[in-house]
Amino acid sequence: MSEERLWKFRKPEWMNSVVARSAGVYAAGALFSLAFFIMLDASVFSHSKLNGSDPPIHINFIDWLPLIFSSLGMLIINSIEKTRLSADSFSYSGSGVAWKARVVLFLGFASLAGGMAGGVTVLVLKYIVTNAVWPTLYMGVANVLSNGLVMLSSVVLWISQNMEDEYSYNLAL
Repeated sequence: MSEERLWKFRKPEWMNSVVARSAGVYAAGALFSLAFFIMLDASVFSHSKLNGSDPPIHINFIDWLPLIFSSLGMLIINSIEKTRLSADSFSYSGSGVAWKARVVLFLGFASLAGGMAGGVTVLVLKYIVTNAVWPTLYMGVANVLSNGLVMLSSVVLWISQNMEDEYSYNLAL
């Protein structure tokens, strides 16, 4: 082993293919759309006649806020290239590029975590404290589940975007 590596095991070769990268991007999109579908389904259910809660509990804008923050965090996280986190050179726009990228990445993760915490808070305060039964409790569980799917989608997209495929090359001066 002539390379200086942190881990003993090598990365599998299939992770360097264009097909794996495309599959990861499509899987992230599928998870993201599934998250919005689950939240939309819960919203439609809350305003239907099947919602038998007494007093009626409906999904309003407060219930959508955690998903909006999670989606914003996903957008922030996946707009940063992995190379910006370690390359601190003057060629990108002055000094401190890695530091700036790390701060923005932290804000993205904080937005994702805040969205998940908001979803759990809505579940607890709006549904569990009021002793809602299962068909109504589904609306709070759907909120937490959709935030979790956005987080998982963000991780899958981050990994698949930052894979190196066989067509990429690095120029070093």
